[in-house]
Formats: sequence, structure tokens, C-alpha cells
Amino acid sequence: MKTEKSNPKDVSPAISTYLIAYNSLQTIGWSLIGLIIGQHLLGGTPQLTLYEASKTFLQIFQTAAILEVLHCIVGFVRSNPVLTAFQVASRVFVVWGILHSVENTQASVGYTLLLAAWTITEIIRYLYYVLNIAKIEAYPLVWLRYTLFIILYPIGVTGELTCIYQALPQVAQTGLYSIKLPNKMNFAFDYQYALVLIMLSYIPIFPQLYLHMFAQRKKIIGGAAKPKPE
Repeated sequence: MKTEKSNPKDVSPAISTYLIAYNSLQTIGWSLIGLIIGQHLLGGTPQLTLYEASKTFLQIFQTAAILEVLHCIVGFVRSNPVLTAFQVASRVFVVWGILHSVENTQASVGYTLLLAAWTITEIIRYLYYVLNIAKIEAYPLVWLRYTLFIILYPIGVTGELTCIYQALPQVAQTGLYSIKLPNKMNFAFDYQYALVLIMLSYIPIFPQLYLHMFAQRKKIIGGAAKPKPE
């Protein structure tokens, strides 16, 4: 769940056009994922699991978010590049390091939870950016962006942790991505232990990001009749 403020500075028309195009494509991409979720829930693709039906779009559009780190670094937007990199990397890790790599996570209820939470969040977030760059005020969208996270953020994190947890037995059994001693590099790495550490890292990080979003909500819509976007 991203918490950054990816709003443009006073940038050139060319950069604004690029940012509108990028955020519009992301809005479309995540909307397609939303349609797949809806179709799946209605029983429209019984021959496919939700992961099989959605994985290509998820991999494309979530991985494309790496560009947002570059946007911060080159100054297209005024987000913190370190925070943005952390948030993007955590999502990309779940997509490739867990879901793509560990088959038994793909049918997990955790996948349904994180995909639903990510999809709703991203549709709202990217559409918000498109309108904000175009200097179009849409207070209902602002309200949704800074309110739905109260429910969606915990749901998404629960889904992520569930998938990582369910990956542990298969990772332990297969030794996936682990490096055992002895070897020429004299280096050992246990992917299972790395996943446990990643799960534990949610304990200090999640409350900070969650409270940060509440602070942002208070700043943007708290006590104001019709606030302007950041």
C-alpha cells in the first residue's frame, strides 16, 4: 500500500503529458485487473484460478511501478525516493519472489485479499494523480483516497503476510533461492529465514506507514469543507 505523495512539481508540459500518460495507463491496467476479479467472483472463468487469470496484468503493471522510483530521483514528482523505492520493492517482491516463485501461494486466500486491496487502492490513486496533474479537482476521489486506506491497508498487509507465510513450507522443502555451504564463494543464504525476517519487519514498519496515512488524511481532509489536493 503506497503512501507517497506523487504529485508533480512545476514541471514542463512535456513531463506533465508523460505523467498523465503513465498514470492513465496504470489506471487502465489496474481497472482491467478489477474486471478480472469481478468476472472471477461471478464465476465467469471457472477453468482458471484468480491468479492464472490476473497474473500477467499484475506482473506488468506492478513491475512498471519501478518507474515511479525514477520519477522521484529525476525530480518529476516530489515524493521521497527512498520511501517510494521501499514501497515499490515490497510489492514487486511479493509479485515475483512469492507469488510467481512459490506455486502453493497462488491459490491462497491471501492472494485474493492483497489483489482486491491493491486493485481498489491503485485505481483510485492513479486516477487521483491524473486529475491532479491536469489540475482538475474531484473531492470525492480525494476523500476515497484518504479514507479507504483505513480498511484496505490492513487487508492488503494481511494478504501479503498470508502469502509469505504459506510460502515457507515449500521454500524449506525445495531450498528455493537458498545457497548452501560449502561453495566457492564461501557464502550461505537461506531464503526461508529471509522470508521470516521480512515478515517480522512488518511489525515496526506497518504501524509507522499506517499512522502516516492518518496524518496525511488529517492534513488533506480533516476539518476542511473542501480541501485542495496536495
